[in-house]
Amino acid sequence: MGKVVVTMSHVNKSFPGVKALDDVSLTLREGEVMALLGENGAGKSTLMKILSGVYTRDSGEMTVFGKEIGMDFNAKKARELGIAIIHQELNMCQQLTVAENIFLGREITRRGRLDNQEMNRLAAKQLEQMHIRDLDPETEMSRLPVGKQQMVEISKALMLQAKVLVMDEPSSALSNAEVEELFRIVKELREQGKSIVYISHRLQELHHIVDTVTIMRDGRYITEGKFRDFTMDELISNMVGRKIDNQFPREIMPRGKKVLEVQHLNAGRLVRDVSFDAYAGEVLGFAGLVGAGRTETSRAIFGADSKESGKIIIDGKTADINCPRDAIDAGIVLVPEDRKKDGLCTKLSIRENIALPNLPSICRNGFIGTIDRKKENEIIEKGKSSLTIKMAGAEADAGTLSGGNQQKVVVAKWLARNSRVIIFDEPTRGIDVAAKVEIYEIINQLKKQGIAVIIISSEMPEVMGISDRILVMCDGRITGEMSSDEASETGILTCAMQFEDKLAAGAS
Repeated sequence: MGKVVVTMSHVNKSFPGVKALDDVSLTLREGEVMALLGENGAGKSTLMKILSGVYTRDSGEMTVFGKEIGMDFNAKKARELGIAIIHQELNMCQQLTVAENIFLGREITRRGRLDNQEMNRLAAKQLEQMHIRDLDPETEMSRLPVGKQQMVEISKALMLQAKVLVMDEPSSALSNAEVEELFRIVKELREQGKSIVYISHRLQELHHIVDTVTIMRDGRYITEGKFRDFTMDELISNMVGRKIDNQFPREIMPRGKKVLEVQHLNAGRLVRDVSFDAYAGEVLGFAGLVGAGRTETSRAIFGADSKESGKIIIDGKTADINCPRDAIDAGIVLVPEDRKKDGLCTKLSIRENIALPNLPSICRNGFIGTIDRKKENEIIEKGKSSLTIKMAGAEADAGTLSGGNQQKVVVAKWLARNSRVIIFDEPTRGIDVAAKVEIYEIINQLKKQGIAVIIISSEMPEVMGISDRILVMCDGRITGEMSSDEASETGILTCAMQFEDKLAAGAS
């Protein structure tokens, strides 16, 4: 590895009532891919925001390319030095084109007008250099999948002549193919001498691209070293401060009565004649590749998308579900894939988020404007205590919580309704190892209460580790079913990728 390009020594940063960084140090070298690891709230993002000039450190020293960085360091100066940060939640203008996003804030003009032709040409050249040949610079961003938007964000950083790139959870919303493309680009950037700080909770993927690791916990530096010198258990124990004996705690219990029946459900191209049952006290996992139809199936059951045909039966009675309200009233609830967009009102308080779907039961005389505060406090306290939600208080904005605690708030609002079926779509996306285990324990609690739990996950170890039974989807259809004892990655992938072969075999 090359010379040192960034040093951060004895850095401290406090916010009102919180010490976010306590004597943290970090060293990054030329042509190095460093994994920056830690639980949510460990201080990783705060440290990187100081590096990228978003925050000012309270004390400590920092040098970039041998230059001492003063306390007047800001985002503009960081960009001028070649530091770029690619956030987990992409900061794109969805109604602008690829090229317009790449040149946003530094548009090329000619005779007082935007030179779109030149920006398109240069954007195409940059994408070509990254071997991304299927992206038209004139395409509107809203039409691109998340993976392609991620590539545009990287292109934008490189057009700024970035030499140091911070990637925050870059693979959390990508398909397997898109992750492979991301890894190829990261390796190319490393070969060009770029330095990369890679933040990820998906520890299994890191060995493909990472050279070194720096671990933080509770705002403090814990350890660093070559990634290959750490076992997975050592990484986790350093992150959480204790050994986690079982990453996938699963309660084994007798399967109860049939709670949900889905019969011949059709909804668009990706829900095609889907039939299955779910039982009380069971976790039913849905596996498959991106685009297989898992999320679309859950949305059709929940009434978020219109179904064309099929029956949904709860506890032996047909439920007429035409919208989410119908599903909620029938006892079916959904913890969506994008919790911030579809599961929470991040600008509202934790109290308001939990209370909103429960207004009919906590309002006096059916009037929305007269809330029974005693009942409201009861459901807030039940959610907080049963799910161990870590929060300063119920009046805090939901957006201030960590990813794991936001997920708990989404679950808490449904627990108050005595739901019969809870569907989790990507329940642990973007949350740390310890918080994942807490979510799995919550799922175990739901099983014990006789609730039928459905989980959809793109992480193969997760769906195998937490499910009692697994259904595999491909091209909108269920192509395989197996118990947890029978399940293997090979078996799941075979069902997920060989639907055409199954049709041919069935015909013969």
